[in-house]
Amino acid sequence: MIGIITAMEKEMQALAIENARTETVGGIRFVRGTVAGKEVAAAVCGVGKVFAAMCAQTMALHIKPDFIINCGVAGGLADDLKVFDIAIGTGAVQYDMDTTPLGDPLGLISGLNLVQLPCDPSLTATLSEAADAIGLHARKGLLATGDRFCASKQDKEYITGHFPAIACEMEGGAVAQVCAANRIPCCLFRAISDSADGDASVSYEAFATEAAKNAGRLMTAFLQKL
Repeated sequence: MIGIITAMEKEMQALAIENARTETVGGIRFVRGTVAGKEVAAAVCGVGKVFAAMCAQTMALHIKPDFIINCGVAGGLADDLKVFDIAIGTGAVQYDMDTTPLGDPLGLISGLNLVQLPCDPSLTATLSEAADAIGLHARKGLLATGDRFCASKQDKEYITGHFPAIACEMEGGAVAQVCAANRIPCCLFRAISDSADGDASVSYEAFATEAAKNAGRLMTAFLQKL
């Protein structure tokens, strides 16, 4: 069983789950069925780290998936990632986790003693192959997660000044944390929807819907390769 967590309903709809049946656990609606012949359980987590963690932990306990994949859209931080391109996570960091007054490095997740939360290398490689197969430009790198919609140069410079991240979003690091704690492999990817710096010509409002469609396309292509 493959667990899928999407940030928005748009990605869920793009999956075209066959033989779908739904159940609600802890207020979270899971859709079970098949995609490309693979058994999946998918859920829309909602925005932010708490909702993402709630969804991932409920999935871990109730669905018991072989691995969890989380997708959505993100602000681009790397110059070579444009709108509609794909950022594939080699890992994730929670840039707003800050216990530096205690002498910790920025982003340290206490208990796990990690700053960079890992993604499964094999799944990440398959995601990259799937992107190539359907003609999407993709880059692998660190995703930066925080409970903040980044839309200013100051936001962007803060993240890139502290972490070598290629995209910023609001759920991936929480999913990765839950997976690490439960020893469940995970992979993360995001379609770039905006420039994360407030540039009106590259705005979330203008491009998020089409970017979400690319995320859905890649999810299906990825499942076909497994």
